[in-house]
Amino acid sequence: METNETKTILVIEDDPDVLSVIIKNLKFFGYKVITASDGMEGLKKLESGGYHLVITDIVMPYVSGVGVITELKEKNPDIPVIAITGYGKEPEAAAIEKKADLVLAKPVMISVLKNYIDGLLKR
Repeated sequence: METNETKTILVIEDDPDVLSVIIKNLKFFGYKVITASDGMEGLKKLESGGYHLVITDIVMPYVSGVGVITELKEKNPDIPVIAITGYGKEPEAAAIEKKADLVLAKPVMISVLKNYIDGLLKR
């Protein structure tokens, strides 16, 4: 039986404070966490494969979270994606259109995020 420790999550977030909180908590819950500080770096890390779930900010420099979702879903449609945003309905709608599995508004409650991660990983 797989445990959280065997699940690898890629977190793409340009805000170092938000990234730090997410990393700390996901590691506490037993997940292996790989990070990227912008969409371009995230796309490069996705090329290596091995991710069970991706969490991405939507509004970022270089490549947006919507761009990340688009490319990820074209190549790996079965990898669940949680998009997070602090910018309201327009980015949220774009992420949903590109097939994000879930869109959450910042600030994200860690307990809520964990419940969604657990649910998506069980599918």
